[in-house]
Amino acid sequence: MKQIKCFGCGALVDDIEGRPHEYIGASQGCWDLYSEVLAKEYAEYEYFEDTNRLTVDTYAIQHPGERSRRSIQSVNGHLISLYCVLIKGFSGKTATKLLGEILASDPGFTWLEPPVPNGRITVVDVLNSTDKEEHRSMVREWAQDVFDCWYLMHKDTIERLVRENLMSNR
Repeated sequence: MKQIKCFGCGALVDDIEGRPHEYIGASQGCWDLYSEVLAKEYAEYEYFEDTNRLTVDTYAIQHPGERSRRSIQSVNGHLISLYCVLIKGFSGKTATKLLGEILASDPGFTWLEPPVPNGRITVVDVLNSTDKEEHRSMVREWAQDVFDCWYLMHKDTIERLVRENLMSNR
């Protein structure tokens, strides 16, 4: 099968027809690989909540889509969640709860221009993990790699978002 670069993350993936998601900016081939990673986390690897939180957040910010209300909310929310886990040391469960509270409060997010490149690690690298410990480690490395790209470019904005939204939801 012919392969293409995913327009979200740049990974080399199968060229499959389709639009996998309304506001996540991923090619169908990449989305299919992401679905395989999620299946591993839920079935083979006994659903690690912290790992899954990082997987979902990282995929979303690495595939930000185009400027729209839902894309803006997705990227901002997932950046806050990653900040909570990677910088603040919160559990995935706590980050999920906070994210729900923040999104319910109509936080007034704005578009953040995606970094280029948007990470050097992709869902392909995660999928190539051979056991659950390697998977966990690769997901964490992927999350840190992609988050660092956004944080380097938007540090002040991300910290303001966290400050404003965590304070108002505590």
